[in-house]
Amino acid sequence: MNHLIDMVREQRAKIVAPADEIIAKAESEARDLTADEFEVVKRSADEAKAIDERIAELTDLAERNALAAKPLPKVGGVVVRAEAQTYGKGAPNSHVRDTVLAVTRNDPQAWERLRRHAAEVAVETRDISRTDGAGGEFVPPLWLVDMFGDFPRPGRVVANLCTQLALPPGTDSINLPRITTGPQVAIQTADNAAVQETDAVTATVTAPVVTIAGQQDLSIQLVEQSPLAGGMDQLIYGQLLADYERVLGAQILNGSGGSGQVRGILNTVGINAVTFTNASPTVPLLYVPLAQAVNGVETNSFLPANAIVMHPRRWNWMTSALDSQNRPLVVPVAHGPFNAIGADQVGSAGQGFRGSVLGVGTYSDATMPTTVATNQDPIVVGDFRQAYLMEGAVRTRALPDVGSGTLTVRFQLYRYVAFTAGARPTAFSAITGTGQAAPSGF
Repeated sequence: MNHLIDMVREQRAKIVAPADEIIAKAESEARDLTADEFEVVKRSADEAKAIDERIAELTDLAERNALAAKPLPKVGGVVVRAEAQTYGKGAPNSHVRDTVLAVTRNDPQAWERLRRHAAEVAVETRDISRTDGAGGEFVPPLWLVDMFGDFPRPGRVVANLCTQLALPPGTDSINLPRITTGPQVAIQTADNAAVQETDAVTATVTAPVVTIAGQQDLSIQLVEQSPLAGGMDQLIYGQLLADYERVLGAQILNGSGGSGQVRGILNTVGINAVTFTNASPTVPLLYVPLAQAVNGVETNSFLPANAIVMHPRRWNWMTSALDSQNRPLVVPVAHGPFNAIGADQVGSAGQGFRGSVLGVGTYSDATMPTTVATNQDPIVVGDFRQAYLMEGAVRTRALPDVGSGTLTVRFQLYRYVAFTAGARPTAFSAITGTGQAAPSGF
């Protein structure tokens, strides 16, 4: 009986061999079958179908004869029978071919074999699990290394508002001339009378070139063996560059000007100072200092304020404020603000552009300091085009020699930066005071 089954299977193998080659080629090339290829596969499947039925009959007869020849074991009163798997080793069926027949022709026998296979897998694995020592070694953990959770960092919001220039090479400071007192004109009181003469007074604004740098040591094994797309070097450099953006924003806003830092806007001499003093501040009370800050820019620099920058917690506090009728004071633009203090640009939450107050574009930047006078977060209003940011190229280094004795490689990233808002400091206003203390709940 088995010899006869083997002969029929050999005949079937010769019939389906061309179709198998066509299917394998299409799978390797990741394409669909052509019309001619489909006809060959279809004809082969039709011929094989009759043979499959004959094989099934012979196989069933052989199994019945074998079962009749030996006693059946019992487990808990249940008769246990041994049956070859549908797609097991030596089985006449092809999982790939049945998948093609089921999908392309809706072949009922192919579907039946696929369903039987799914049931077999469920039964055959009933006594083991994913626990190590009980089958778990055959289910390895999957690490989605290319979808790693990034470390959260604020972006370069305020840096993108400034006038951005390339840092000239070969210098450690940038000097900008400034006119502190300009020449003046006046009405000539009479013919041949004296003409107004006021000498210009000039000064120099110096922006030191500072270095923002970071590094990370990694084992060579991690660098060479990690399957991460782009490699560990790309990941580390990306993280270091993201942190550079965070430090840059903090420097532009609040750099001290000493200890290798740039002088940020809040520490620039000559900016307009607005003090908001209130032990129980509210959004309506903040509205006046905001208007005063805008006024300081316009009346002292004669330039329009083009941005208001605040910490995210300050903006979100503003959007939470309600009037006496429980209506929000800062209303989403989509709702058609009416008598609103500000307009919230829905969909821009997080950091960056958030909406407008007093008709001025308002931005949130998480690099705004929150520890001024212990717990205050200032608000900066200004024409940020009058702030000059000069950045050199991003420079990277991989230094294997530093830790060669321990197979360690050091990755470094650094960039030269110069910044100043001192060329026209009256183009900026800063709101500080007890009214800017940390709002409750934010």
